[in-house]
Amino acid sequence: MKTLKTVFALLLVATLFSFTVKNDSGGYEIGDIATDFSLENIDGKMVSLSDFKTAKGFIVVFTCNTCPYAVAYEDRIEALNKKYADKGYPVIAIMPNNTDVKPGDNMEAMQARAKAKGFTFPYLMDKGQKVYPQYGATKTPHVFVLQKTKKGNEVKYIGAIDDNYQDASAVNQKYVENAVDALLGGKEITETKTRAIGCSIKV
Repeated sequence: MKTLKTVFALLLVATLFSFTVKNDSGGYEIGDIATDFSLENIDGKMVSLSDFKTAKGFIVVFTCNTCPYAVAYEDRIEALNKKYADKGYPVIAIMPNNTDVKPGDNMEAMQARAKAKGFTFPYLMDKGQKVYPQYGATKTPHVFVLQKTKKGNEVKYIGAIDDNYQDASAVNQKYVENAVDALLGGKEITETKTRAIGCSIKV
């Protein structure tokens, strides 16, 4: 009987765990709870989502220095932080590439890029490449909008920043802005998942 109870308990834990953390191969889906992390920022400090006590959620962007798509979106990522950080949804940028493969994405290069562009958001390195697989990020840039809930940081949107990486003035759909505006307004997000356009993450 004890063995049966133990097996049942383990199955129950496994079932509960499956609702909050996605399998390693697929990453998060809408409604999953994102695990917190502790990553080094360009200022040398370690940053976690839990550090942002007053945040309502986060705009987590996997990006880098060397991808032309990511470079094309730098100003728009900065604009997102300036628009939404004070409203409770700061940008948290994470550089996921293997710097042995892409030395232009090493910490020194990240620091120089952030200074040159005047980034106002944390720019973190996914050292050991442990965080991006949890999220299921595959591109730079790749965005995950999270909302703080009683359960944790719930994934509410996954995908692209908008529908035109080439020309910011020609954008028709601002996916991330639409998602965050909906969350701030207590409304349902109409488009929760889009295809991220960018460079593949270098492993």
